[in-house]
Amino acid sequence: MRFNPPPGWPTPPEGWTPPAGWVPDASWPAPPEGWELFIHDGDDAGAEAEAQPEAVAAPAPVSVAPAGTEVLLARIASLEAALAAAQGGEAASDVIELSDQRILQDVGIYRYHHPLEDAAAYKERLQELDGQIDAVIKAGQAILASELFTFSGSLAKGRKLVADLSKLMLRAYNAEADNCVRSLRSGNVHTAKRRLESAMAAIERLGRIMEMRISPAYHALRVAELELTADFQMKAQEERQKAREERELLREQRRVEAELAAERERLEKERSHYVTVLESLRAKGDESAAAELAGRLSDIEQAIATNDYRIANIRAGYVYVISNIGAFGPGVVKIGMTRRLEPMDRVRELGDASVPFRYDVHALFFSDDAIALEHELHKSFAHRRVNYVNERREFFFATPAEVRVILEQKVGGLLEFTETPAALEYFQSRGRWPAVEPDVRRE
Repeated sequence: MRFNPPPGWPTPPEGWTPPAGWVPDASWPAPPEGWELFIHDGDDAGAEAEAQPEAVAAPAPVSVAPAGTEVLLARIASLEAALAAAQGGEAASDVIELSDQRILQDVGIYRYHHPLEDAAAYKERLQELDGQIDAVIKAGQAILASELFTFSGSLAKGRKLVADLSKLMLRAYNAEADNCVRSLRSGNVHTAKRRLESAMAAIERLGRIMEMRISPAYHALRVAELELTADFQMKAQEERQKAREERELLREQRRVEAELAAERERLEKERSHYVTVLESLRAKGDESAAAELAGRLSDIEQAIATNDYRIANIRAGYVYVISNIGAFGPGVVKIGMTRRLEPMDRVRELGDASVPFRYDVHALFFSDDAIALEHELHKSFAHRRVNYVNERREFFFATPAEVRVILEQKVGGLLEFTETPAALEYFQSRGRWPAVEPDVRRE
């Protein structure tokens, strides 16, 4: 008599008999009804298996002969084909959307998966996570596999084969995970996670015959690594943007201070000249000319006082409302602030070669606290921003008339505000445009 393992049970070594008190593993499937565990050594077990009902027939564990590698590969291929046929229409769900434009539109504004204070904190957390990943790999817990797989009738050889294939599977998975991390760009973490999950499913299908799969705990660590890397990139980008804004503000402040200092020096020289001339006229007794010159000197004194006030109150400046219908259309305005003595210099800078037409000015309003007034206007139109990612881009979907209403609520009556843009260059150019305007919009 010899032991006849039922379908789904591991094939024991040749000549093996159950020791006293031996019981089957609880995870093994129950033997089919009427199955004989011991048969005569010459009986054909296969014929007896065929006699069993189809409903209980199950594939037996594969025992691979030393020269049966091709048989194993063929078996894997047949299982993959069967899986694909079973999934049927689900195959379309395996297609991963790799278009960054589509993904970014779907996710909207980036939301952090692991909110931390700064980029340094994310970098420290990533280092901790790398240590956890290494620990799981060293403990041999990254791949889960059956310990009862036999190779050429040997359980030890089967375990060796499983161990070798586990290393190969883990290397393939880690290569895909590392590639997902390297290819991460701002905002496309959703695509990267789906790509890694698809790779994990494909790798597990190849190892299903040996019950090999990626450990869910290990996969969760690699997904967390993707999320933390994406968070780190976004936080670093925000900090770089903030640093650029601070440098720009500092440059603007230094430029304004230098401009005000130069203006102060010019006014001092002019006042000194007028004082000398005024003393000369009074010495000559020309009171009428002296009175006229005294009026001019008073204007200079007022200009000096205003200049000194601007120096002492660096937050003072001009809030401007401008538009460019030739570049952005009739429903977009830019609301900004400048502390220059001549605010039109800033408007002319904005209308340089980067836009096809010059900007039209709707309002130039001087405020003792132009920074706060600009912030209030931006807050009022925050839900109508054009660029929700970079708030330094001060464009809003609004008409000049709508901005005027809010500005009047903040500062009271406005003496000068132009609601209708002149747009001379735009209107003069439209008559010479091609008859069919190219549509450059993207879906």
